[in-house]
Amino acid sequence: MIAEFSLQLVCGMSLMWALMPRGEVTAGFFRIQMMVALGLSVLAALTAGRLTDTETEFAIGTGLAGILCGSVAACAYVGSVLWTLNRRTAGTVCVFVILALSTATLVLSTSTAASLTTNAGFVAAAGRIATSGTLGASMTGMLLGHWYLTAPTMSTEPLKQMIVYLGAAAVCRLLISTIVLPEAWPALVSSNHTVWIVLRWVTGIVGPLVVAVMGHRILRYGNTQAATGVLFVAVILTFIGEMTAALLFQELGLPL
Repeated sequence: MIAEFSLQLVCGMSLMWALMPRGEVTAGFFRIQMMVALGLSVLAALTAGRLTDTETEFAIGTGLAGILCGSVAACAYVGSVLWTLNRRTAGTVCVFVILALSTATLVLSTSTAASLTTNAGFVAAAGRIATSGTLGASMTGMLLGHWYLTAPTMSTEPLKQMIVYLGAAAVCRLLISTIVLPEAWPALVSSNHTVWIVLRWVTGIVGPLVVAVMGHRILRYGNTQAATGVLFVAVILTFIGEMTAALLFQELGLPL
């Protein structure tokens, strides 16, 4: 669970870097982001053997998954150096390499080769990507909001877009969970599962949507610090929601 969660964070954060207007953000922000990705990918590499049930034959083994996580870490280190030197073009290449490697590792290390060709397998993989989006948007948005303390003259457009991405990712996660929810009800065997589902929806889906609306309204007045506080709440909510979803997946086998 730790390795998968770390990979989802790296995947989601790198997706946000790729989508955001990088030219309007100072290079120092991306240097810090690369260091965060470095730490998360090293953690994923060290715990790759616990990605999922070792008795299941996934598209790639834990050994290859660990190597790919190590490759992400190496690329993040190189990227941190490039962004420190303000080499934006080369640093952007590292952004997309990290995005591609982390996404491929996340999907292939948690899915069997056969399941990727089925509707259920596709929905599960899409759920992991959507989860990465909500985690990445909330975390990157919160860190970007704090960056305005060191770069107060920076445009608020990147933060506005980050909040839009958070809302879009939450909507995608809502759609996937709605598709899967009818299959989950017959599988519920205890009241604990019902409580988990409610907690998952309130904190991991409804919460980020509400935060996105609040953040969008706050930024109309240019108050980046208030928006940052709201995004910090989004980080807490998405962490609780997605960890609950991971427990539900272990119990029910459904990407709720």
